[in-house]
Amino acid sequence: MTQAEAFSILKTGVNVFLTGEPGSGKTHTVNRLVAYLRERGIEPAITASTGIAATHIGGMTIHSWSGIGIKTNLDKYDLSKIASNKYIAKRIRRTKILIIDEVSMLSAETLSMIDAVCRAIRESPEPFGGMQIVLVGDFFQLPPIVNGVKTEARDSLQDALMKEPLARFAYGSSAWTRANPVVCYLTEQYRQDDSDFLSILSAIRSNAFDDDHLRHIETRKIELRSAPDGVPKFFSHNVDVDRVNNETLAKLSGEPRAFAMFSQGPDALVAALKKGCLSPETLYLKIGAAVMCTKNNPKKGFANGTLGTVLGFDKASEYPVVKIRSGKIIEVEPIAWTMEENGKMRARITRRWISLRFLNSGRATSRFRA
Repeated sequence: MTQAEAFSILKTGVNVFLTGEPGSGKTHTVNRLVAYLRERGIEPAITASTGIAATHIGGMTIHSWSGIGIKTNLDKYDLSKIASNKYIAKRIRRTKILIIDEVSMLSAETLSMIDAVCRAIRESPEPFGGMQIVLVGDFFQLPPIVNGVKTEARDSLQDALMKEPLARFAYGSSAWTRANPVVCYLTEQYRQDDSDFLSILSAIRSNAFDDDHLRHIETRKIELRSAPDGVPKFFSHNVDVDRVNNETLAKLSGEPRAFAMFSQGPDALVAALKKGCLSPETLYLKIGAAVMCTKNNPKKGFANGTLGTVLGFDKASEYPVVKIRSGKIIEVEPIAWTMEENGKMRARITRRWISLRFLNSGRATSRFRA
């Protein structure tokens, strides 16, 4: 299905599960829907299953939005307490469209709790109280985090308001079944233009990996002693990534340019944004430093994951001038990370340059959260 086809379905008001491979345009389609709704005076509730995912879409976690917080079970007392919260009740009552991103990381029980809260506050037996639900994500990616509660202990909670069958993923929830979302599987690819590599990724994804794929990988195999300078290095802890990056930056000639981060909004929300954007408080760059985009900017021609090298800094604006792998040269302008609710900005972080991150050896180390 194309993005245009999915967008047409979303506009009809039906519940939708928007999915597809990485790079197929799920976030772009959601952003297009949000813009479309706002043009018509409709403010959707934009949420995600994790804080990091929420910062990428300018929303808040579904746990905070619904008022369930860190609960793993919901009893009548919990539901009454949430419903009596005027702020949460007002937010849920006026919501017409609820968007939940990274739904693959949401457990079946959590989705059912959200459904119960929405039905109770909106006083409607309809799924999620009758609002349109847009579930976004890819179940071939990260699964829900198991909280470690033993089955026997969970089943002994006699006062639990609901008991889901033993299902790990959100689609196993009775709330998902009742909502009956239309599946919109995006098939276009915008992030990866290497057909061979894309074929391998798709084969692994669909459990269709065969000898031909293996032979292609083996042609790319290089012995450690023959590895060129600047090959990717992967670490499990950020402290090691920062150490190698700082050492490599120091080897480049010239004085580093510093780009400080500025913020506005409540401290807790600002802290959540800073954690989600995965960018240091102060970013140091030099000519020759390799960088990676961490946010999409279709107009500029780069997306999250685009690699490039700093060629210099504009004399007037002082923004970095970057040559990306495609050969295109771009001037990287300020990009803000925001957290919004009901169309109003609650927190914001920005700097002169925030969409890129320094990488090891001017070439290729990725940063992973431990």
